[in-house]
This record gives sequence, C-alpha cells and structure tokens, in this order.
Amino acid sequence: MRNLAEFCYARRRFVLLGWIGLLVGLFVISGAFAGEYRTEFELPESESAQALDLLEERGLGERTGFTGQIVFRADQGVNDPAVRQTMEQFFADVAAAVEGEQILSPYAPENAYQISQDGKIAYAELNMANRDQEQFIEDADAIKELRTNFNQPGVTIELGGDYFAEFSEPSSELIGILAAVIILLIAFGSVLAMGLPIITALFGIGSGVALIGLMTRLLAVPDFTIQIAALIGIGVGIDYALLIVTRYRQALHNGREPRAATVLAIDTSGRAVVFAGITVVISLLGMFMMNMDFMRSLALGAVAAVLLTMLAAITLLPAMLGFVGRNIDRFGLPHRHSEAEGDVTRSFWYKWSRVIQAHPWPALIISTTILVILATPVFSLRLGFSDAGNRLETDTTRQAYDLLEQAFGPGFNAPFLMVVDLPNGATDAPKVQQIAQALAGAEGVASVAEPVVIPDARLAIINVFADSAPQDIETTDLVHRFREQVIPPVEASTGLEVYASGGPPIIVDFSDYIGERLPLFVGAVLLLSFLLLLAVFHSVVVPIKAVIMNMLSLGASFGAIVAVFQWGFLGSFFGLGKEGPVEAWAPMMLFAIVFGLSMDYEVFLLTRVREEYDRTRDNRRAVADGLAATGRVISAAAAIMVCVFGAFILGDDRAIKLIGFGLAFAIFIDATLVRLVLVPAAMELLGDRNWWAPSWLVRILPAIRVDAEQPMEAPEPQRV
Repeated sequence: MRNLAEFCYARRRFVLLGWIGLLVGLFVISGAFAGEYRTEFELPESESAQALDLLEERGLGERTGFTGQIVFRADQGVNDPAVRQTMEQFFADVAAAVEGEQILSPYAPENAYQISQDGKIAYAELNMANRDQEQFIEDADAIKELRTNFNQPGVTIELGGDYFAEFSEPSSELIGILAAVIILLIAFGSVLAMGLPIITALFGIGSGVALIGLMTRLLAVPDFTIQIAALIGIGVGIDYALLIVTRYRQALHNGREPRAATVLAIDTSGRAVVFAGITVVISLLGMFMMNMDFMRSLALGAVAAVLLTMLAAITLLPAMLGFVGRNIDRFGLPHRHSEAEGDVTRSFWYKWSRVIQAHPWPALIISTTILVILATPVFSLRLGFSDAGNRLETDTTRQAYDLLEQAFGPGFNAPFLMVVDLPNGATDAPKVQQIAQALAGAEGVASVAEPVVIPDARLAIINVFADSAPQDIETTDLVHRFREQVIPPVEASTGLEVYASGGPPIIVDFSDYIGERLPLFVGAVLLLSFLLLLAVFHSVVVPIKAVIMNMLSLGASFGAIVAVFQWGFLGSFFGLGKEGPVEAWAPMMLFAIVFGLSMDYEVFLLTRVREEYDRTRDNRRAVADGLAATGRVISAAAAIMVCVFGAFILGDDRAIKLIGFGLAFAIFIDATLVRLVLVPAAMELLGDRNWWAPSWLVRILPAIRVDAEQPMEAPEPQRV
C-alpha cells in the first residue's frame, strides 16, 4: 500500500490521465459493442418453467410474449351501437399503429366472455411477440398516445400490462450526489475536501456503468442493474474516499508533509478501504449460490461498481491529493472549526463514547430492545411479486386492474395457465374435459375457461381463475392444492401430464425457490465474513460480535420493510399504492448489500480501535479514541448513504422504492444505534476479552494487517 501510494503520488499526472482514458475508453467501447438489457426471471427445473418451455418447443412461443388489455367502461353499455363503433375504430387505430399485434376483440362472437355480465365493462386482449424490449416500449407508447387522444363522453379506456405502466425517472443518482455535496461541505467545511470524494466516486461509478454495458454482450443483464450498481457505487465510493481524505487531513494537521500524509492515509485508511471492499464483494458474490442467471448478472454488475470505486479510492485519490497538497482546507466555509484535528478529546464523539462507557448496560439493553422491536414484523414476511394492483390509483394499469377485478372477479388479473401434454394429439382431446372438471371442482376456484385444444402442437391449454386476488394467501394455497391434491389423481386416471403455470404458480415457484436457498446463501456469507474478520483481527469475539450486530441491523431493516410495504404502514407517505408482499428477490439483494456495507462501518471503526489498542493496550481508551477518530466519518458517510439510497424512494417503481427504503433504513440504524451505541457498549463490557482467541488458533492464522504495519514517522520536509 505504501509503494502504491508513493507511485500514485509521484506519477499523479499519468494516473489521472490513465483514469480519464479508462473512463472514456470504456464508454466508447460500451457504446459500440453493448447489447440489450434483458430481465429473465427463469427458475431452473420448476414446473411453471417447464410449462412455458413446452409451449416454446411446440411452436406456441407467441403465447409467452407480452399480453396486455384494452379495458373500457361505458355508462350506456359496451354493446351500445355508438360505443361499439367507437371502440372498433380504436382497435383499428391500434392495429394500424403497431405492426404485428394481435387484438382479440370482445365483439367477436367467440370472445363474448370478454364482456362483463352487467354489460358495462369489457376488454380486448393484446398479444405482442417476436420483438425486442425497445420495440415493446415504442409500441406501448404508441398505444398510450392513442388512449390519451381518445375522447368519447361516457366511455373510459384503461390499459393493462406492465409496458403501459406510468413510470417517471426522478434522477435519483443526481439527487443523491447533491445531498452528498451538502453533507460533505458540512462535515469538512471545505470545498476542496468535499470535491475529492465526489470526483473519485464518479470516476469509479462511471467506469463501472460502462463495464456493465459491455456485460450485456455476454450475459442477460436485468434492466435495473445500472440503478442498483449506481446506488451501491455512489455510497461506497464516497465513503471510501471520505475515510482516506479524513485521515490525510488529520496527518496534515499533525505536522506531516503532503507526501507523507498521503502515504500514511493510504497505508492505514486505504487498507481498511480494500478490506471493506472485499467484504462487500464477498456478500455480493454470495448471490451466485442462488443459481439464477439474472442474480449472477446483477451481482457481477454491482461487484464491478464496487471494485472500480475501491480502485479509484486507492489510486486516483492519492494522485488527486498530490495536486491539492496543503490546499485541502482552502475555500473553507465559515462554520469550519479551527481547532487541531488531532485533539480527539475535544470532539463530540470522544465525549459520547465516554458517556456510553459510563453506562454500558443501559445502552446495551435499550439499543438491543429497540432493534428487536423493529425486527419483530419479520416473522410476518411474505415473499411474492407486486403487480398493477399495487400501483398508485392514478396509473392506467391500476385502473385497468381494478376494472377487471370489478367485472370478472378478484382472480381474473392473474389466471392459472394449465398446460396439458397430449402425446397422442387429437386422440387425447376428450380427456381434457375430465381434467377441466377436476380443476373446476377444487376449493378456491371461481371458474374455468373452456379448454383450448391444439392438436398440431399436441397440447391443451386451460385457464383457471381463483376466487381470491393474486397476492392473497388463499391463492398461494390453491397452487399447492392443485399440485398436491387435484392434479396427481387426474393425471393417474387420464395418463396425461398437467403443468401448472401462469401468474400465481410462477410466483409461488420463485418464492419457494428463494426461500429454500436463502438460508444457504446467508450462512455462506456469514461464514466467509467471520473467517475474514478472524484472520484480520486474530480475535474470535470480534467477528462473532460483528455478525450478530449486523444481523440485528438487517432484522430491523427487514421488519421496517414488512411494516411499510406489506402492512401499508405510512404507505401513502412513501408514495405507495395498495400494500402487498415483499418482492421475492429483494431479501437476498438487501442482505448482500447491507451486510457488506455494515461490515464497512465495522471495519472502519474496529481497525482504528485495534490500532489504538495495539499502541496503548488500554481497551477503554482505545474504544474512546477509535470512536472519536471515526465517529464523524461514519456519521457523515451514513448520512450520505441514507440520502443516496433514500432518493430512490422518489421513483414510481415499487421494487426500486423497496430496495432504496430498505438500504436507507438499514444504514441509518446501523450507523447510529448499532455502531455508535451498541458496539461501544458491548466492547466496554467485554474489555480485553474483545481481542481473545485461543493461542493455537492465533499460531495458524495468517497475518493480515488492515491497519499500518508499523508507526510511520513524519519525514523531513520536502518540495512537492
């Protein structure tokens, strides 16, 4: 680390030019060779996936394309001649505007079931297949424009389907960066000190985003990967640079020359940054254990952003410090304090640590009780997927959802797609009615559509509608009832294979799969993090304490998510529609990110505490001095992350809101209640036992130093 710091400082012009070249080059290459973003929620070997694969194999792939609805309501009835003429003209306009789209009109005799019993609501089914995502979006926009221009008194049109959802981009990344600028100005009181972490983070994030674009050429990368990577990259990039710049300024105030101060900052805080980055990477790579393509791509994209921001912090930042030198505190703001930064006993954080150390038991009990209370809703966690019913009532897809539910029942918006394999083609067709009757007689079924037999494909398709909403627990129970009680007997009697797919079965398969593999994923990440902390601190107590406290902050975050998104507590305040289950993929994503970032704060604090403990052998003083030296950094870094992550709550996408809220809440709890109350209280009560490990274990552990290997003396003044 010293050699790296010396090199980057001495060759700062070449390092800066190298980073500029890397950033520009990656964007140019990405622009020329990047592929398309694709979100593929495919489950290996699930029954619902087998059904869809069977449709593809038998030449019915168009049935797996995007299906939407044109839902309309007419006060005078949809069969009124004027209404019918108007709607048929609208369907013709849609067909003219969108090439290759199939429209199933409710006015066709065979589609009379698409009109409600009271005759006031009807829908036309849209099917768009064989086109890329960009074309889907363009076609959906064309249809939305036709709807906007539609004007017929007494008739309203709403559009059903995800591509018609009204999402706006709130520029969350920009809002997060602006918040970071304000917080850094308050923390440092200097424009230059504020600017360095921002510049460093932007270089790292920009390179990471361009690299993700290249990944699309080789992998199916979800379309929200850039948002997730930017969200993590902004947070960790500013945090890492903030830690190094703080140590650099302290070294300058203690009398070191800029070159020596840079080397010291990289050799101490830079080591902590590398180790913290490794813990985040380990957490993110744990998602590979889920054995899902989109998770692997998402993890690789986030890892790319973290690694490049970490690399920028230990290479670009020392080069920038070489340009800034002693001017780091120039352009200071009026509120900046002039006292020496080295006098830690005068800081608020030193005094705060002494308060906690004077009352460790109350601090431990109160903070733990609060965390346990916040985590309690986790026991009610239900995994699933949000749909149009969870969107705001102003969204056309929500209006379409509500109209269809009103007209055709709560289960209409997510029918079961039962696929029957007919090995003998038309010969097996009579048996399909037997299967349909068995499905119709099951508890929880509202209706079963007339089976569609396709002899050429040797398949039959049966649509089944539940009498409960797609997200109700009763619908989940119906999926299991079909597979465990209803389908096996009818398969045995007919000799045909029946696959349950469609909305509810796909959601159940995905949720069950995630639920089964989540403990393995969590256990692996915890074990690897424990071993890494054990190797660094040569203490058994430190990693156990770190794992427990990080799990407490995660539990509190998950509890808050359940309360807000699943129970609807303060839902309107956060711009949410109807409450619903927690996105099935969110817990593993949140765990990977939050656990890694929590470890960042643990590393920042403990490395400084260990450094002071090795110097004084006084645990009480080491905790106070370590907290005093890092308290402002941790609080400023946490405030930045809360603002960065919280900015994503401003968007319309419920899943992104959930991730932003969960991360912001977890970081807030971790950096305040856990890191500044629970940790110092626990370390005070444990005393020297914090650093205990069996002697035989210490002998076989590798020597990995995160703090400086030995104290560095200030060199003689030199020209810079």
